[in-house]
Amino acid sequence: MNITLYDVSVWVLPLVIAITFHEAAHGFVAHRLGDNTAFDLGRVSFNPLRHIDPFGTLMLPAMLLLSHSPFLFGYAKPVPVNFRGLRSPRIDMVWVALAGPATNIALALIAAAAFHAVDYLPANAGEWLAANLKNAVLINVILAVFNMLPIPPLDGGRVAVGLLPRVLAYPLSRLEPFGMLILIGILILLPLAGSQFGLNLDVISAILRTSTGYVIQLILAITGNA
Repeated sequence: MNITLYDVSVWVLPLVIAITFHEAAHGFVAHRLGDNTAFDLGRVSFNPLRHIDPFGTLMLPAMLLLSHSPFLFGYAKPVPVNFRGLRSPRIDMVWVALAGPATNIALALIAAAAFHAVDYLPANAGEWLAANLKNAVLINVILAVFNMLPIPPLDGGRVAVGLLPRVLAYPLSRLEPFGMLILIGILILLPLAGSQFGLNLDVISAILRTSTGYVIQLILAITGNA
Protein backbone atom coordinates (compact mmCIF):
# COMPACT_ATOMS: atom_id res chain seq x y z
CA MET A 1 0.00 0.00 0.00
CA ASN A 2 1.61 3.25 -1.17
CA ILE A 3 0.85 6.33 0.94
CA THR A 4 1.21 9.59 -1.01
CA LEU A 5 1.61 13.15 0.23
CA TYR A 6 -1.97 13.73 -0.94
CA ASP A 7 -3.22 10.87 1.27
CA VAL A 8 -1.37 12.33 4.25
CA SER A 9 -2.77 15.83 3.62
CA VAL A 10 -6.39 14.69 3.55
CA TRP A 11 -6.10 12.53 6.69
CA VAL A 12 -3.60 14.30 8.97
CA LEU A 13 -5.13 17.78 8.67
CA PRO A 14 -8.66 16.81 9.79
CA LEU A 15 -7.25 14.46 12.46
CA VAL A 16 -5.04 17.16 13.99
CA ILE A 17 -7.87 19.72 13.94
CA ALA A 18 -10.32 17.25 15.52
CA ILE A 19 -7.97 16.30 18.35
CA THR A 20 -6.76 19.87 18.98
CA PHE A 21 -10.29 21.29 19.28
CA HIS A 22 -11.40 18.30 21.39
CA GLU A 23 -8.68 18.81 23.98
CA ALA A 24 -8.87 22.62 23.95
CA ALA A 25 -12.63 22.36 24.61
CA HIS A 26 -12.02 20.34 27.78
CA GLY A 27 -9.60 22.96 29.06
CA PHE A 28 -11.80 25.90 28.08
CA VAL A 29 -14.90 24.56 29.83
CA ALA A 30 -12.87 23.61 32.93
CA HIS A 31 -11.49 27.17 32.99
CA ARG A 32 -14.99 28.65 32.71
CA LEU A 33 -16.19 26.40 35.55
CA GLY A 34 -13.45 27.40 37.97
CA ASP A 35 -10.39 25.18 37.34
CA ASN A 36 -7.42 27.03 35.82
CA THR A 37 -5.03 24.04 35.67
CA ALA A 38 -5.16 23.58 31.89
CA PHE A 39 -5.34 27.34 31.26
CA ASP A 40 -2.22 28.02 33.33
CA LEU A 41 -0.34 25.26 31.47
CA GLY A 42 -1.24 26.73 28.08
CA ARG A 43 -3.53 23.84 27.12
CA VAL A 44 -6.51 26.07 26.31
CA SER A 45 -4.99 26.58 22.88
CA PHE A 46 -5.62 25.81 19.21
CA ASN A 47 -1.89 25.14 18.77
CA PRO A 48 -1.83 21.41 17.93
CA LEU A 49 1.72 21.02 19.24
CA ARG A 50 0.38 21.53 22.76
CA HIS A 51 -1.96 18.55 22.43
CA ILE A 52 -0.40 16.03 20.04
CA ASP A 53 1.11 12.84 21.41
CA PRO A 54 3.56 11.62 18.72
CA PHE A 55 2.63 7.96 19.17
CA GLY A 56 -1.03 8.15 20.14
CA THR A 57 -2.04 10.93 17.74
CA LEU A 58 0.03 10.10 14.67
CA MET A 59 1.85 6.75 14.71
CA LEU A 60 -0.90 4.55 16.18
CA PRO A 61 -3.72 5.74 13.85
CA ALA A 62 -1.32 5.49 10.89
CA MET A 63 -0.42 1.88 11.77
CA LEU A 64 -4.11 0.97 12.11
CA LEU A 65 -4.89 2.54 8.72
CA LEU A 66 -1.98 0.75 7.05
CA SER A 67 -3.00 -2.58 8.55
CA HIS A 68 -6.62 -2.15 7.33
CA SER A 69 -7.84 -2.28 10.92
CA PRO A 70 -11.66 -2.35 11.26
CA PHE A 71 -11.46 0.56 13.71
CA LEU A 72 -9.43 3.73 14.17
CA PHE A 73 -7.94 4.34 17.60
CA GLY A 74 -5.73 7.11 18.90
CA TYR A 75 -5.30 9.61 21.69
CA ALA A 76 -3.76 12.98 22.54
CA LYS A 77 -2.05 14.29 25.64
CA PRO A 78 -4.84 14.41 28.22
CA VAL A 79 -5.80 17.89 29.37
CA PRO A 80 -5.14 18.15 33.12
CA VAL A 81 -8.24 18.98 35.12
CA ASN A 82 -8.37 19.34 38.90
CA PHE A 83 -11.98 18.35 39.49
CA ARG A 84 -11.80 19.59 43.08
CA GLY A 85 -11.15 23.06 41.65
CA LEU A 86 -14.48 23.10 39.85
CA ARG A 87 -17.28 25.03 41.49
CA SER A 88 -19.63 22.00 41.52
CA PRO A 89 -17.22 19.09 41.06
CA ARG A 90 -19.66 16.25 40.21
CA ILE A 91 -21.90 18.01 37.69
CA ASP A 92 -19.12 20.25 36.34
CA MET A 93 -17.03 17.15 35.64
CA VAL A 94 -19.86 16.02 33.35
CA TRP A 95 -19.79 19.31 31.42
CA VAL A 96 -16.01 19.23 31.09
CA ALA A 97 -16.13 15.65 29.80
CA LEU A 98 -18.96 16.37 27.32
CA ALA A 99 -17.15 19.40 25.91
CA GLY A 100 -14.75 17.30 23.81
CA PRO A 101 -17.28 15.02 22.06
CA ALA A 102 -19.73 17.92 21.64
CA THR A 103 -17.01 19.94 19.91
CA ASN A 104 -16.27 17.03 17.57
CA ILE A 105 -19.96 16.78 16.62
CA ALA A 106 -20.00 20.53 15.96
CA LEU A 107 -16.90 20.20 13.74
CA ALA A 108 -18.54 17.31 11.87
CA LEU A 109 -21.63 19.45 11.25
CA ILE A 110 -19.48 22.34 9.98
CA ALA A 111 -17.51 20.01 7.68
CA ALA A 112 -20.69 18.44 6.31
CA ALA A 113 -22.26 21.85 5.71
CA ALA A 114 -19.10 22.98 3.88
CA PHE A 115 -19.65 20.26 1.24
CA HIS A 116 -22.00 22.71 -0.46
CA ALA A 117 -19.02 24.96 -1.29
CA VAL A 118 -17.05 22.25 -3.14
CA ASP A 119 -18.83 22.78 -6.48
CA TYR A 120 -17.72 26.42 -6.57
CA LEU A 121 -14.01 25.53 -6.57
CA PRO A 122 -11.74 24.43 -9.44
CA ALA A 123 -11.79 20.65 -9.96
CA ASN A 124 -8.50 19.80 -8.24
CA ALA A 125 -9.08 22.11 -5.27
CA GLY A 126 -12.65 20.86 -4.97
CA GLU A 127 -11.51 17.24 -4.94
CA TRP A 128 -8.93 17.94 -2.22
CA LEU A 129 -11.42 19.90 -0.10
CA ALA A 130 -14.10 17.21 -0.50
CA ALA A 131 -11.67 14.51 0.68
CA ASN A 132 -10.70 16.62 3.72
CA LEU A 133 -14.32 17.34 4.59
CA LYS A 134 -15.35 13.70 4.19
CA ASN A 135 -12.52 12.57 6.47
CA ALA A 136 -13.28 15.40 8.91
CA VAL A 137 -16.87 14.16 9.29
CA LEU A 138 -15.68 10.57 9.75
CA ILE A 139 -12.85 11.33 12.19
CA ASN A 140 -14.86 13.74 14.35
CA VAL A 141 -17.81 11.36 14.65
CA ILE A 142 -15.52 8.42 15.48
CA LEU A 143 -13.78 10.51 18.17
CA ALA A 144 -17.11 11.62 19.65
CA VAL A 145 -18.69 8.15 19.66
CA PHE A 146 -15.55 6.35 20.87
CA ASN A 147 -14.94 8.82 23.68
CA MET A 148 -18.49 8.34 24.96
CA LEU A 149 -17.82 4.70 25.86
CA PRO A 150 -18.59 4.54 29.62
CA ILE A 151 -15.05 3.54 30.60
CA PRO A 152 -12.80 5.96 32.53
CA PRO A 153 -10.66 7.82 31.53
CA LEU A 154 -12.75 8.24 28.37
CA ASP A 155 -15.21 11.13 28.46
CA GLY A 156 -18.18 8.76 28.66
CA GLY A 157 -16.68 7.17 31.74
CA ARG A 158 -16.37 10.53 33.46
CA VAL A 159 -19.92 11.44 32.47
CA ALA A 160 -21.10 8.16 34.02
CA VAL A 161 -19.09 8.81 37.21
CA GLY A 162 -20.66 12.26 37.48
CA LEU A 163 -24.24 11.07 36.94
CA LEU A 164 -24.39 7.67 38.63
CA PRO A 165 -25.23 7.28 42.35
CA ARG A 166 -22.10 7.32 44.48
CA VAL A 167 -22.40 3.61 45.27
CA LEU A 168 -21.88 2.90 41.54
CA ALA A 169 -19.77 5.94 40.62
CA TYR A 170 -16.99 5.20 43.10
CA PRO A 171 -16.07 1.69 41.88
CA LEU A 172 -16.32 2.88 38.26
CA SER A 173 -13.97 5.79 38.96
CA ARG A 174 -11.41 3.38 40.41
CA LEU A 175 -11.10 1.75 36.97
CA GLU A 176 -9.50 4.90 35.54
CA PRO A 177 -5.84 3.81 35.96
CA PHE A 178 -6.67 0.62 34.07
CA GLY A 179 -8.93 2.17 31.45
CA MET A 180 -6.49 1.99 28.54
CA LEU A 181 -5.65 -1.64 29.34
CA ILE A 182 -9.37 -2.47 29.42
CA LEU A 183 -9.85 -0.80 26.03
CA ILE A 184 -6.91 -2.66 24.49
CA GLY A 185 -8.33 -5.88 25.90
CA ILE A 186 -11.86 -5.49 24.53
CA LEU A 187 -10.87 -3.89 21.22
CA ILE A 188 -7.79 -5.94 20.29
CA LEU A 189 -7.03 -8.90 22.56
CA LEU A 190 -10.58 -10.24 22.97
CA PRO A 191 -11.31 -10.33 19.20
CA LEU A 192 -7.92 -11.97 18.56
CA ALA A 193 -8.61 -14.62 21.19
CA GLY A 194 -12.08 -15.24 19.79
CA SER A 195 -10.74 -15.67 16.26
CA GLN A 196 -8.58 -18.57 17.48
CA PHE A 197 -11.77 -20.45 18.38
CA GLY A 198 -13.85 -19.30 15.42
CA LEU A 199 -15.83 -16.85 17.55
CA ASN A 200 -16.64 -13.24 16.70
CA LEU A 201 -15.96 -11.37 19.92
CA ASP A 202 -15.46 -8.02 18.18
CA VAL A 203 -18.66 -6.72 19.78
CA ILE A 204 -17.52 -3.24 20.85
CA SER A 205 -16.06 -2.42 17.43
CA ALA A 206 -19.33 -3.52 15.81
CA ILE A 207 -21.31 -1.26 18.17
CA LEU A 208 -18.96 1.64 17.45
CA ARG A 209 -19.23 1.15 13.67
CA THR A 210 -23.04 0.97 13.80
CA SER A 211 -23.33 4.01 16.09
CA THR A 212 -20.89 6.01 13.97
CA GLY A 213 -22.87 5.16 10.84
CA TYR A 214 -26.15 6.36 12.36
CA VAL A 215 -24.60 9.62 13.61
CA ILE A 216 -23.02 10.34 10.21
CA GLN A 217 -26.36 9.71 8.46
CA LEU A 218 -28.07 12.12 10.86
CA ILE A 219 -25.42 14.82 10.31
CA LEU A 220 -25.67 14.45 6.52
CA ALA A 221 -29.47 14.73 6.73
CA ILE A 222 -29.30 17.84 8.95
CA THR A 223 -26.86 19.55 6.56
CA GLY A 224 -28.80 18.63 3.41
CA ASN A 225 -26.32 16.06 2.12
CA ALA A 226 -28.42 12.91 2.53
